[in-house]
Amino acid sequence: MNRDYHEILNVSTNATDEEIKKAYRKLALKYHPDRNPGDQEAEERFKEINQAYEILSDPAKRARYEQFGTIDDAGTLFDFGFRGNVDNIFNDLFNDFFGGQRQREKKGDDLRYDLEIEFEEAVFGVEKEIEIPKEERCSTCNGSRIEPGHQPVMCKACSGRGQVRHSHGFFTINRTCEYCHGDGYIIKDPCKTCKGRGFIKTKKKLKVKIPPGVDTGARLKLRREGMLGYGDTSPGDLYIVLNVKEHHVFEREGDDIAVYIDVNFPLLCLGGEIDVPTVEGDKKVIIPPGTQSGKVFRIKGFGVTKSNGHGRGDEIVYLNMVVPTSLTERQKILMEELAKEFNKDIGVTQKGLKGKFKEFFEWKE
Repeated sequence: MNRDYHEILNVSTNATDEEIKKAYRKLALKYHPDRNPGDQEAEERFKEINQAYEILSDPAKRARYEQFGTIDDAGTLFDFGFRGNVDNIFNDLFNDFFGGQRQREKKGDDLRYDLEIEFEEAVFGVEKEIEIPKEERCSTCNGSRIEPGHQPVMCKACSGRGQVRHSHGFFTINRTCEYCHGDGYIIKDPCKTCKGRGFIKTKKKLKVKIPPGVDTGARLKLRREGMLGYGDTSPGDLYIVLNVKEHHVFEREGDDIAVYIDVNFPLLCLGGEIDVPTVEGDKKVIIPPGTQSGKVFRIKGFGVTKSNGHGRGDEIVYLNMVVPTSLTERQKILMEELAKEFNKDIGVTQKGLKGKFKEFFEWKE
């Protein structure tokens, strides 16, 4: 003989429908497979609980079962099929528990705002003021969408539940009511101010704090600054997507800032001091004698604030030797003399000045 269904649900034989439903809900939540993954015993217990509820929740089946006392005498029942009819019954109770108003619990849509900032603003951070299109709850109807002094009419199609229940044997499916769209009521006198929308369109100014170190593509989230939620639920969020303008001097390399400095040949040979632009003003950099073209220097701590918030990157200084495209007569004479000093075999009349420079830059001691 199978276990008594009243014992399975831990209810008395004279339990009311509400007591049976409450007992089932408690046990179903406890033994539901989603809460007990991989637990075979819980799975069997869950099936047993649902089978008991299927009988005791149906007045005709319950009466027949309590008259004959066994499942066999009450009529043969088929296996519900795990996660099939079982979940339908469970979801049906879940909908009853929350009043069938899931649609009303959905928050408002999120919004996106593209914001362009300067290179220096991305390095140091900045506070910006933006203006966004906004929805505000209608002050006339307070978001109810109903003209003051009037009342909504309960939807007869769903009896105010917002959902219509369709039964197919043991299967129960809840669908949003097509007449009231899940509200449970019909508005016959919509608010004239908002035309029954419950909100009015306006604009809102917001101050946005942009942290230091951001880069193109970074997103900032402002909670509850999106579209209004349905009914009394919360608004969505506002996502601000940043685009950092290109700088005419600086380039970003991760947490470092790169700058390219043009220098001439005598400076590399003799050494000297140059002024290098940084995001905090010019800084002097010493060039040692004999520095090669393409030499890289680092200015510590003059880069971008690191993503972890600890310290800053460096400024990377790339030296680029500039070859003049035209020379004065005196410069030509001096360059020819210099070329002869470096290499006595270089002939000006044989290869010309361009040839001398090519051989000079390929020359090694």
